[in-house]
Amino acid sequence: MANVVRKIYRYLSASANRKFDEKADPRVQIDQAIMEARQQHEALVQQAALVVGNQRQLEMRMARQVDEVANLTESARSSLLLADNARAAGDLVTAAGYEETAQAFASQLVSAEASLEDLKNLHRQAAASAQQARTAVEDNTVRMQRHLAERARLLTQIEHAAMQEQMTKAMEGMSSLAPAGDTPTLGEIRDKVEQRYAVALGRHELASQGMEARMIEVRRATMDARASSRLAELRGDMAAGGQLPAGAGGSAASPDSAASPGSAASPGSAAKPTGGGTP
Repeated sequence: MANVVRKIYRYLSASANRKFDEKADPRVQIDQAIMEARQQHEALVQQAALVVGNQRQLEMRMARQVDEVANLTESARSSLLLADNARAAGDLVTAAGYEETAQAFASQLVSAEASLEDLKNLHRQAAASAQQARTAVEDNTVRMQRHLAERARLLTQIEHAAMQEQMTKAMEGMSSLAPAGDTPTLGEIRDKVEQRYAVALGRHELASQGMEARMIEVRRATMDARASSRLAELRGDMAAGGQLPAGAGGSAASPDSAASPGSAASPGSAAKPTGGGTP
C-alpha cells in the first residue's frame, strides 16, 4: 500500500511540474536560472576568498616566524659571544651563565624553526588551494558571461516567437478556418448577413406566391386600368373644350370640322333672294 501511495505521489508531482512548466513564463524562468547561477558564483567567490585569505594569513605568520627565528639566532649568537668574552677574561661563572642563556635561546630557536617549517608546508598547500580557487572563479566567471549571453539570445528568441504568435493569430483571425473566439471574424459576419438577407428573400418569395398576394396584385392591376381609362376620359374632355392643341393627347376632331365642305358658302358667292321673279 505504501508503494502505491509513493507512486501516486510521484505521478501527481510529475504531472503538476509538467503543467507548471507549460504555464510558466520563460522570461521568469530565465531570470531565475541567472539568479541561481549568480548566487552560486557569489558562494564560489566567497569560498575562494577564504582560501586565498588563509594563504595570506599563513604568509603573515611565516613573516613573523622568520623574524622570531632571526631574533633567536641573534640572541643565541650574542650569548655565545658574551660567554666567550667572559671565559677569556677568566670569569668562568659569568661564562657559564651566558652558556646557559645561549642554550635556552638555542632550544627556542629549534622550536621556532620547526614551527616555521610547518608554516611553510601549510603555505605550500594553501598556495595550491588558492590557485585552484582562482582558476575556479575565473572559469565560473567565463561561464557566467556565457549564461548572460545565452539569456540575451533566449530573450530575443522569446520576443520573436511572441511576435510570430501575434502575427499568426491575426492571420488566423482573418481566415475562415479560424477557431471560434469572443470576437467574430469578418467572414463570420459576412455569412451571417448573407444568411439573413437570403432568409428575407425567401420569406418574401413565399409570401408573394400566396392567395393574398395574388388578390392584391389583381386589385392593383384593376386600379391601374381604371386610372388609365379615367385619364383618357379627362384628355378627351379637355380636347373637346379646346383646351388642348390639335394632335395633343390623340387627334380628336372638333364638332365644327365634322360638317361637310359643301355646306359652307364660298366667299365669292352671292345670296339669292327668296321669292323674287325676273324683272
